[in-house]
Order: sequence, then C-alpha cells, then structure tokens
Amino acid sequence: MKDQIKILSPCAILGYGFSIESFVNGMKENPDAVVVDAGSTDAGPHKLGAGVAIVSRLACKKDLSVLIKESRKYKIPLVIGSAGGSGAKVHTEWTMDIINEILEEENIKCKLAIIWADIPKDRINAAIKESKVEGMSKNIPVLTEDIVDETNNIVAQMGVEPILEALENKADIIICGRAYDPAPFAAIGIYNGFDKALSYHLGKILECGALCSEPGSAKDCIMGALSKDNFEVYPINKARRCTPISVAAHTFYEKDHPYILKGPGIVLNLEDCEFEAVSENRVRVKGSRIEKTPVYKIKLEGARQKAFRTFVMAGVRDPILIDKIEEVQNDVVKSVKEYFSEIPTEDYTINFYNYGKNGVMGELEPIKDTPHEIGVLFEVLAKTQNQASTICSSVRSTFMHYGYEGRKSTSGNLAFPFAPSDVEFGIVYEFSVYHLMEVKDGKEMFPIEYREVQ
Repeated sequence: MKDQIKILSPCAILGYGFSIESFVNGMKENPDAVVVDAGSTDAGPHKLGAGVAIVSRLACKKDLSVLIKESRKYKIPLVIGSAGGSGAKVHTEWTMDIINEILEEENIKCKLAIIWADIPKDRINAAIKESKVEGMSKNIPVLTEDIVDETNNIVAQMGVEPILEALENKADIIICGRAYDPAPFAAIGIYNGFDKALSYHLGKILECGALCSEPGSAKDCIMGALSKDNFEVYPINKARRCTPISVAAHTFYEKDHPYILKGPGIVLNLEDCEFEAVSENRVRVKGSRIEKTPVYKIKLEGARQKAFRTFVMAGVRDPILIDKIEEVQNDVVKSVKEYFSEIPTEDYTINFYNYGKNGVMGELEPIKDTPHEIGVLFEVLAKTQNQASTICSSVRSTFMHYGYEGRKSTSGNLAFPFAPSDVEFGIVYEFSVYHLMEVKDGKEMFPIEYREVQ
C-alpha cells in the first residue's frame, strides 16, 4: 500500500471546460486517477425527464478527448460519475457514443466498464408493496405504483461498491450511470486501502473542481492527496489557493445539516474535522468519521411530464405600475380566467416573477424599496401547448393594455425585448420519484458491463 495517493479532478461537471494548462501540470504530478463528475439535479427534472444532457455534445467531447488521452498516456483509471448529466440509460449511451468516437479517432485500446443505474419499475413496485420505499423528506408524496408507471427514466444513486468492483477488474475507463457525487472519488481512495471516511470527505470536496479554492471556479482543476490519517487539497492553477475557510465552507455546501452527510449505506460525520493550512495554497483535513446505516438505502430519482409551458419576458418602467404590480397581475389573472371560463381553472396555472422586485425570494424578500424598473417574467402551464400559448397570449394582451388607476397613457405597460414575445417552451417535467428504497446491498441494482476496445 502506498503512503499517499493523488486524485485529479478537472472541473465540476464534465463539459464545463477546464484549463488545459492546469490539467497537464496536474498530470505531471503523477496522480493515481482522474475522476470527474458529469451530473447533477441542480438543473431540475427536465434533463432526466426529457432524456437530454446537461452540456452540449461538442463541449463534452472536447473535455473527454483531453481526459482520455492523458489518462491513457499515464496508464491511470478515468472514472466518470453520473454520465450525461442524469445518469439514465439514454444519458450513459450518449456518453458512450462520444467515448467510442474518441477511442476510434485516437486508435486507443482499453478496457471499459459501464455501470448502469436504471431501476426497473417492477422492482420499485415490489418494494412499495413491501413498504420499503420512503420519501426523501416529509413533504414528498407517498410513492405509488401509478406514479411509477407514469414516470420515465428512473435511476438511483450508486455508492462506491460497483465502482470498486470495476477497479478490481482493472477497467481503464469507468462510466457510471447516476452516482452519489462523492462516490467515484471515494472509490479510488477505498480501492487503494485508505480510510473510508477520509475518502468520502475528499470526494465531497473534489467533485466540484476548484470551487473550494479562492477565487473559486467550477472550470479549473483541483488535486486531492490522500494519506493514512488525513487528506490535502490544493489547486493546480497558481492563481488560486485553498484556505481552511474555503475548504471548510465547501464542506458545508449542498447539505441540509452542517456536519452530517448521508449517502448510500453510509452516514459521514464531520463534526470533529480540522482544517489546517500547510502552505499558502494547500489545506490538510483530518477527523472525518463514518458509519454504516443499519439498512442500505439508495436514492431514486425519476421525472414525469407535468404540463406544457409558454412564457413571456417584458420590462416595466412606470413607477405607478411597479408600485402596484402584484395588484394589477392579480386583476389580469382574474380577467383571463373569466374570459376562458369554459376551461377548468385546474387545467392551467399562471405565474408571475417580478425580477427587481421580489423575483428571486418572493414574499421572503426583506428589502421593500421600490425600484425604478423591473423585469416581468410570466408563464402559463397547461395540459397542451396550444392551451398554454392561447392563455399566455391573453395574459400578455390583457396585461399590456390594463388600465390601472393613475396611468397616463392608453397602453404600453410592457416593453418587450424581442418579437415574437411569446415563447413556447414545450413539455414541463416534475420530480415524481425522489425517494429512498431499501436494497440488499450496494451492488444489487447496478449491473456492470465490460467492453474491450481493440
């Protein structure tokens, strides 16, 4: 066993791009693996529901070309987490198509491991009948077989177990379907015999690239050096530095608890962690603890079609209208609903977002100052695209000509930045499956396919 291993993380999400100079310099330090996260639910349910990637194919291939050529040059594993963004079969196959293209163009021979993360609906329905499925939080509806049947592309977040198997079978490139973000990084440390808690904690930090540095960036490289009782993180780019505050702050990132981090089959406890500066740009971390959960649970993610959307973006400059914007918008909604009285109100929804005046925080906004101009975004969600566009057009024309008290003109309440003003968005998805499911172990639901590329 080595005294230390290094893991190079090029960026926060595959396809975001990264400094080639930083990456090449990082490879010169002879890391033991290159690991990159490729997915997230940050963009909402659309990517999973629609079966499309987070980034463009061109951007993904640009990143992958560098990562594949360099990792094969140094003969170290390349691990990709949450392929294609959401990690379903369609996203993983999309990623595989790009990888195969690069391997053929560069005449590279290697062993691939594809870890699938799609969960069969009958397996979920069986778990529902056995009361082995629960919501991620109390406000998530109970999962039913009907909801499962209406949902496409149901995946689960894998832990380290299937990735460890792929590493043990000497795969050169490991393409994971949906994965718990720290898991692909943690698997490298655990495979090499290092502490599980430190490996997971390091993975938590590395999965966002250089976002844990100052100035932070999702588009630059970060190195993790894992030792027996600690790990160190540092940016490759000399223009950045890691500090105890920047690394500790990133430890708090995307968690509902300051120091408890739950994952597939594990609970990571960071209460006793210490963050120590060991140089101007390097931080050492120790004190991470971990324990197994009594029952192994995996997080299910699935999206179903909810509605169709049409939206309009416009500007408002009249201080009188701005001052009473919510009142006017309520009157507009009332007028439109009266006009389309033949359409059941439960068939559509009209939403307004007043950017510059509570557009982000809504009623929680503490600053009540009246701005001199605002951007108004309004949308209609309906059962069909035609219905959404018809109602949105009525909202727009009613709003544009609405005669509010104090108005000095006869029209022109809204200033449109482009024509046509109404944008048909298409299908809107919602997370219909966001639940935990009990399983036998961490490998049960994640089959591995090996391919030899000659």
